[in-house]
Amino acid sequence: MIDEIRSAPLLDGVRGGVPVDRDELVDLLLRIGGENGLLVDCEDYIAELDLNPIIAGPDGLCAVDARVLLAAQDARRPAFAPVTDLRPLLEPRNVAVAGASASRITPGNLFIDNLRAFGFQGGIYPIHPSADRIQGLQAYARLDQVPEPVDYAYLAVAAEQCEPLIAAGAGRVAFAQVMSGGFAERAGGEALEQALLDSARAGAVRLLGPNTMGAYSPRGHLSYIGGFEQEPGGVSVLSQSGGLCTDIVRRGARRGLRFRCVLSLGNSADVGAAELLPGLLADEQTRVIGLYLEDPHRGRELLQQLTAARGRKPVVLLVGGQTEQGNRAASSHTGALAGDGRAWQALARQVEAPLTGTLDEFIDVLLAMQTLRPRAGRVTRDVVLFGNGGGTSVLAADAFGREGLAVRALPDETRAALEALSLPAGASVANPIDVPANVLQREEGAIARRIVAAVFAGASLDAFVIHVNVPVILNYAHVDILGNLMEATLQAASGGERSGHVVLVLRSDGEPEMEAQRGAMAERARAAGIPVYFELVEAARALAGFAVHEAALARVQHQRSR
Repeated sequence: MIDEIRSAPLLDGVRGGVPVDRDELVDLLLRIGGENGLLVDCEDYIAELDLNPIIAGPDGLCAVDARVLLAAQDARRPAFAPVTDLRPLLEPRNVAVAGASASRITPGNLFIDNLRAFGFQGGIYPIHPSADRIQGLQAYARLDQVPEPVDYAYLAVAAEQCEPLIAAGAGRVAFAQVMSGGFAERAGGEALEQALLDSARAGAVRLLGPNTMGAYSPRGHLSYIGGFEQEPGGVSVLSQSGGLCTDIVRRGARRGLRFRCVLSLGNSADVGAAELLPGLLADEQTRVIGLYLEDPHRGRELLQQLTAARGRKPVVLLVGGQTEQGNRAASSHTGALAGDGRAWQALARQVEAPLTGTLDEFIDVLLAMQTLRPRAGRVTRDVVLFGNGGGTSVLAADAFGREGLAVRALPDETRAALEALSLPAGASVANPIDVPANVLQREEGAIARRIVAAVFAGASLDAFVIHVNVPVILNYAHVDILGNLMEATLQAASGGERSGHVVLVLRSDGEPEMEAQRGAMAERARAAGIPVYFELVEAARALAGFAVHEAALARVQHQRSR
């Protein structure tokens, strides 16, 4: 991070200057803003810290003057309360719904429909001040009248009606999701949100929201919207945007992601990412964690939990509001005070979590984390590329190089084995390996298996990326070129620790027929345990993100072995 500041060359003593002891400078920065630094430990008390000037030289540093501005203290700020038991939230035995109507369709009615369509078998209790039955279900006027303790309460009523509902559920409701808006994300709504939080804490009710879409949990048959994928998986996502949750589920499912849960956090008055991370780290069903954040809510605790995840479970970050324009949008969206982009980058490096820049990249990296398995002590650095298309191979090498992954020359023994196959003119046995489709279809496709076998028989691989131009290989429909490639790759890759990660890139021309064919090919590959991408740059970013987790895992394992 020091090397990225504009004046970094001055630290090395340019123009005859005295060099600075960089280790001492790093130590000072960590003492101030590191994991156990002053600003982290005293987050609630210090609004601003200014050390100016700092005299730095080869023998150490000296802060000549310091200025500290204390933060205005809010006595009502609750203590950090992590959520360790996620069962009532993700697999509730029953659900209460406030806001459903007996005479019209409301968000509450739609939520009940979604529960039924998703196969929820537990009790569903409508909460209504006057109705006797709603959608064939016995209704109750208050939460404390429901015949059993409530795991999950869904509130879709006016903002001012939420606090009395929560107060009535004191001691009887585990989680309450407040869909309603009109709280701290709007001017004048802070008092309503504080009253809601006070009632929730007083009644031992954990609060999701307000201003939140809620929870999607396939294993718990819980969904805030209809039509979502019902097959459970191991990816858990926490998001400060409800609309983005919907995009993550729908687009992610089409790409092959399968979810443990996706939780919309809304304003995070009580429960935010920092509070939920301990539960996800302990959750046996969660293998991968994704975070979309706009606000460094509970910054100290968030840093602590992300540090705890390092080398334990992979975490992928997507952060909104990293520019001035995005910051303004985040503030109007959830009332968030978005952090500086450079601070998020520094945090990602410190906790060794990939920081993605777009939703598509976020999904790409999550897909790699879901599918690929780290190998003990190994980090992906080198890639072997194999596909059809010379120009595409060149661009592929560029794409992986930009992500810090090397496309090196093949070992001599591997190249010799490929040359012994006597491939015709037009094929290249360097790295990238470029073999036209008309060559791959020869020998009824057996040549593809022989090429793959030769590559895997050589030196240990980090990653093997197959890229295929779908319209071109479909010209040879009498031969299952892709099937031959996948079969050969899976067989060769089953050789244990020496085998590299296998990734498939299916490129198309956008024609509807080709898209349908590509989709079928992708499903076939995913069923075989191979992550599929549609562009080479997507695969490059995904592997680079996965390498960040591998490096963290290797470092933690090394520290434990010392």
